[in-house]
Amino acid sequence: MKFSESLKKYQQFQSVYKYGKSYANKYLVMYIMENGTGRNRIGISVSKKVGNSVVRHRVTRLVRESYRLHEAVFDSGLDIVVVARKAAAPVGYSGIEEALLHLGKLHRIIKVSCYL
Repeated sequence: MKFSESLKKYQQFQSVYKYGKSYANKYLVMYIMENGTGRNRIGISVSKKVGNSVVRHRVTRLVRESYRLHEAVFDSGLDIVVVARKAAAPVGYSGIEEALLHLGKLHRIIKVSCYL
């Protein structure tokens, strides 16, 4: 991720949950909050409800890769937390990618017109 950093601390996640705005679809929930910097910070949360550790790590990798390939089209200066839902476990890369871009459109944080 060239333009982004990771959210790692519990307090950073809680701040985004509390003060951010959220939208959801069938597979993912996305929370957005401005962070005042020129970079995005992304955090990915996959609970045990989604599946065992293999499944959770797979979903995490799919979300991270989807974001990495499209990070140039997202606005800058945001804290983004993506929470995977249970329905995301059996879904492939294209489904996760589509869900992530859909949530970006709902939040109006995608800046390239070809994705709208």
